Amino acid sequence: MDLAFEVHGAGGTPVVLIHSPGVDSREWKYVAPLLADQMQVITYDARGMGRSPAPEEPTSLVEDLRALLDHLGLARVSLVGHSMGGQAATDFALTYPDRVARLALLAPSLTGFEPEPDFVRWMTEVNACAPDVERLVNKSLGGPNYRVVMNSGEREFLQEMHTAYMTRVFSQWKSFEVNWPQPPAIERLEQLRCETLFVHGTVEWPDMLRVAEQFERVPNVRFARIDEADHMLTLTHPGQLARLLVPFLDGTL
Repeated sequence: MDLAFEVHGAGGTPVVLIHSPGVDSREWKYVAPLLADQMQVITYDARGMGRSPAPEEPTSLVEDLRALLDHLGLARVSLVGHSMGGQAATDFALTYPDRVARLALLAPSLTGFEPEPDFVRWMTEVNACAPDVERLVNKSLGGPNYRVVMNSGEREFLQEMHTAYMTRVFSQWKSFEVNWPQPPAIERLEQLRCETLFVHGTVEWPDMLRVAEQFERVPNVRFARIDEADHMLTLTHPGQLARLLVPFLDGTL
């Protein structure tokens, strides 16, 4: 197993935390200990991020996760995915339904979802800053979905993670292609069999509400909102997040 990972705590169904793009597993520095008090928690760095090797060929986040679980000898786990980590968790649950006990999605993206023009324009402006890492980081974190965290004590930490990520992208990555299972998840959400929790903050792109609407098609889904949280709710609202996650993951919610 070439992905960097850590195992914390013990007991119950193991929980795997899948981080957002642009950062690494350190984004769970507050949430993981709160969960590990009551259950086994696995965190890992996705390929090309944190301490994991850079991609040298097209990547599959789903198959990387499967390989990690196989390496750890875990037949069935619960998944907590943030942003694109939530996208990967959803696709994994659809691809390997027998291996997922519960699915918690934090402000997730969704395979096959078409964003609104305003978001597309903003991403075009962000990408136009390449390969200037400093400009890329400043433009990316200047988005409306980072207003809360960028005015918090986590500002410098988030900037450091983004800078480390962007620097590696331009200096080490040999492939930028990500392969997702087909057909896209947006066409198959009704097939999700596990209990699902969808959590988002109130300071987000409007598209997040549109993604949430898609998940209303999931048979066993519930929704939760954290007021005054933005996209990085893992850093700014870990206590509230843990109070939602623990009872959901242990089956008491």
